[in-house]
Parts: sequence; C-alpha cells; structure tokens
Amino acid sequence: MVKLPVGVLGATGMVGQNYIALLNNHPWFEVRFVAASPRSAGKKYKDAAAGRWQLSKTYESWIGELIVAGANDVGAAKAANCAFVFSALEMEKDEIRALENSYAAAGIPVISNASAHRWTDDVPVLIAEVNPGHADIIPAQQKKRGWDKGFIVVKPNCSIQSYTTPIHALIKAGYEVKRIIVSTLQAVSGAGYPGVPSLDIIDNIVPYIGGEEEKSEKEPLKILGDIENGVFKDAAFPKISAHCNRVPVADGHTACVSLEFGEKKPSIEEVKKIWREFKSLPQELNLPMAPEQPIIVREEIDRPQPRKDRDAGKAMAVSVGRIRPCPVFDLRFVGLSHNTVRGAAGGGILNAELLKYKGYIGLAQ
Repeated sequence: MVKLPVGVLGATGMVGQNYIALLNNHPWFEVRFVAASPRSAGKKYKDAAAGRWQLSKTYESWIGELIVAGANDVGAAKAANCAFVFSALEMEKDEIRALENSYAAAGIPVISNASAHRWTDDVPVLIAEVNPGHADIIPAQQKKRGWDKGFIVVKPNCSIQSYTTPIHALIKAGYEVKRIIVSTLQAVSGAGYPGVPSLDIIDNIVPYIGGEEEKSEKEPLKILGDIENGVFKDAAFPKISAHCNRVPVADGHTACVSLEFGEKKPSIEEVKKIWREFKSLPQELNLPMAPEQPIIVREEIDRPQPRKDRDAGKAMAVSVGRIRPCPVFDLRFVGLSHNTVRGAAGGGILNAELLKYKGYIGLAQ
C-alpha cells in the first residue's frame, strides 16, 4: 500500500512530538513534512527537537533528518506533496485560524488539534466514535469558501473526552441526558511544555485552567448536535456545569460526573451493559488507531486511575468506574482518558483515518 505523505505543523511542541511518535510505522500515513516556529526553521528536526523531546518513544532516524520549515510556508508543504497536514500549532487563535485557512485554500486539508476553529459554524469537531457523520459537512464547507481539495476538521478539547463518549453511548441507547455536573482533574501535560511551574503544582491543586470550563460546557453540545443548512446547530441538552482543576499527574485527564436523565432512567447494570457493548464506525472498520473497545468498564472500587488505566486500548479508550447512584441526580461515575494520545495526537490520527475511509483525503495531486 502506498502511504500518504503527511505534514505536522508545530512539530517540535508537545502535541507535535506525539504526532511524530505515534505516526512511526503507521500503515497508511508517513511524515514527510515538519514545520514549526521561525526559531526552528532551517534546522534538521533532530536538532530542533533536541532538549525539547519529552516522550519515552522516539522517531525514525530519517525523520530526524527532515529540514524544519516555517509553519507559514504553505508552498513547502505543497512541494512535499502533502496529502494533508496535522495542525498542532501553538500561536494566538487569530493567527492559527488564518494559517489553517491558508493551507486549506491552497488545497491541503487540515486536521487540527487547535481550538481556533472549534466554533466556526461549518467546521466539524470530531470524536470519531461519537459524530463521524459530521465529516459530511466538508463539501458544504468547501463550496462556501471556494476551496477545492482543502478543508478543516478539528478535534475537541482533551478534557471532555473522558466523559463525552460514555454520554453519547447512553443517548444512542435511547436515554435522554438532561443535566451534567462534571469536575475534571487534568494532568500537567495538558498545559504543554514547559507548562505549569513545579512549585505551583507539586503538593498542590490549581482550581483554574483558563477557558477550560467554557470549552467543557459548550463543545459537547456541538459534537452531539446536528447539521442544518450547511452549518452546525448545537444540541439543546445536556446542560453542563463544569469545574476544571489542574492536578499533579503527568498524563491522563479524570472526570467525576453526575448525570440526570429524562423520564426514562437506566439501571446501573443497564448502563454498564451499554458501555461494555458500545462500538462505533472506527471499530467496525478496524481503523489502525481505533481501540478495540472504546469504553472499558472497571469494576474495582478505586478505578480508573491515571497510572494504571491511561494506556488502555492503545491509550485511546475511555476507562469508566465507580458507577453508582447519585442522591442529587440519577447516576455518577468516574471517567479517564489519555489527554495527549486520545485527547490530542491519537485522536487527530483517528480522525484522519476516518476521513480517508470516507474519501475526503487521498494522494495529493
């Protein structure tokens, strides 16, 4: 099989490093273009990443020899014949939005981790198991903007992925979820590198992460919503109240969730059965990055835990536990997902695999 040549924008940052590592030996995609800030441009990737590489995994030696381009050098990406690019840019939102638009306008699809386009009304925010059909807005997006082969797709905020898929599974099974209260315990890797100073986080919890509560309350409604007249219409429910906290954990975002259902209320055993049996299009297609079981139910009284469960299902599964009645709402549980894999680069790669299956990306012309 001929592998698609792909690029990584922001390749030296934390999310970019995860893309580079996770794409090693990918059966469909091969990194042929890396781009970063002006201070890295012109260097070999191995030199630009030296002293910044934070992962235990490494990359193929030939990737280290790639010359880093400036992120705004769209022509270099075209010269590398990129079928599409992953965007892990760390810039101001207006700058990211403009740069991603320039790649799409040049005919290069953009699969983004950045938040700049999450509220653009014709850009899908994809969790591959939850709303794969939202990718089908792409032709309308292209027509509206006069783009030929280019388009933009984004993945959501990493913190919502520890509970959005379980909630979707319950809704799909016929249960209306009316209200949610969620408290997230978010790993320091979510802040990037160098991230949170050690004296701020060691022996401490920081009960504020800028913008996280707003994202946690709004993004699931777009993901669970519908397409109407070529734009997205948010779901009316569930109503979400979020509390977001930074905790001294390296990787793995945890969410403590209470749910209120409509008139029809499932039993605890029914909830567990729904989650154990849930599969979606990525599992049906056996996509390379998809976990075999997207929701893993833990029966131990003290699970899930980040150190023990964040790597479950190729670090792409959501682990749930402490599933029990709620004395205020109806049900409560704890969810956990790997924030830099499922919540970042791994989720982006799975989105790319889904888009390839749907025929939206292929060899560059």
